[in-house]
Amino acid sequence: MSASTQFRHDQPMTTGVLITNLGTPDAPTAPALRRYLAEFLWDPRIVDSLPRPVWWLVLHGLILRLRPSRSAKSYASVWTDEGSPLLVIAERQLAALRESLAQRLPGPVVVELGMRYGNPSLASAMQKLRDAGARRVLVLPLYPQYSCSTTASTFDAIAAEMADWRWMPELRFINQYHDETGYIEALATSIRESWEQREQPQKLLFSFHGTPKRFFTEGDPYYCHCQKTARLVAERLGLAEDRWQLTFQSIFGREEWLQPYTIETLRELGSNGVKSVDIVCPGFSADCLETLEEITVENREAYLKAGGEQFHYIPALNDRPDHIKALSGLVQKHLAGWPEASPDWNAAQHESGKAECLMRAKTTGAEM
Repeated sequence: MSASTQFRHDQPMTTGVLITNLGTPDAPTAPALRRYLAEFLWDPRIVDSLPRPVWWLVLHGLILRLRPSRSAKSYASVWTDEGSPLLVIAERQLAALRESLAQRLPGPVVVELGMRYGNPSLASAMQKLRDAGARRVLVLPLYPQYSCSTTASTFDAIAAEMADWRWMPELRFINQYHDETGYIEALATSIRESWEQREQPQKLLFSFHGTPKRFFTEGDPYYCHCQKTARLVAERLGLAEDRWQLTFQSIFGREEWLQPYTIETLRELGSNGVKSVDIVCPGFSADCLETLEEITVENREAYLKAGGEQFHYIPALNDRPDHIKALSGLVQKHLAGWPEASPDWNAAQHESGKAECLMRAKTTGAEM
């Protein structure tokens, strides 16, 4: 029996929360990276500058022959005994969010994790929610700043997964939280705590993942969201304008991306006599290859070679209690009006509705 027919009208109904992130390869090996990159780079939200047949030839004829082995070495350098840092942290975030929401909400809410690329897939997470009877689903992509290449791509994948569902759930989608008070305060607190352990740097860099500049000119608000996040955190910290700067990292391809670039900025700072730099990456809700290898190894080396002396990376919010509190508050706000989040939640009334459906089905002879 297909998944689309495995359904009972008397099944208990609940609300589901789906948290998502970009994803990670299953292992730090060339074959695993080839599978992961094939899925990631074939997404038209990621690469849309070439006709699809041409891009397929470039992707499979060149990139997937060369890049997986190089990327595998980078992933191996950050891989832990537990597995991929991003997935390990995401699973801790999932457990913490489940616990927090159980304390906040009066009714039952099921929380699952799905990755846009790789495993656990969005499809498997959506199926878990469906099996649990989730007739209302709130999706929280863990990208604070909206981008068509991340948030919109997640929506595409979820919509595609539900394309053949006979009964689609009510769907709500949190597409950004770049200026949410809890998120901003958690970032500021993480920086303050870091500075309590040592002297403040001459410069604080807010490094965000880059996107093609063309996305911005075509209407993507990502650049604006990044600017506002950085400004709000700097204001919380009381930093003068010359003490902080916003930059963009993780450039891919030949077209122009949002600037200034993080690595070039670090080289300039080092060569211009700035002796100490801290970097925080507010766009990453969990530490991953881009923070643990690109920032703390590659970018650090570029800065020190250029004349810098002290380089410090301030970790992502990960599963910090204040981060989980901010996320659970965000979820609770967006669940407003749904039964399980309502203060007058009544489990008995909920069960009576299910029983009525079952009784009417038996009376009419409908097969459950």
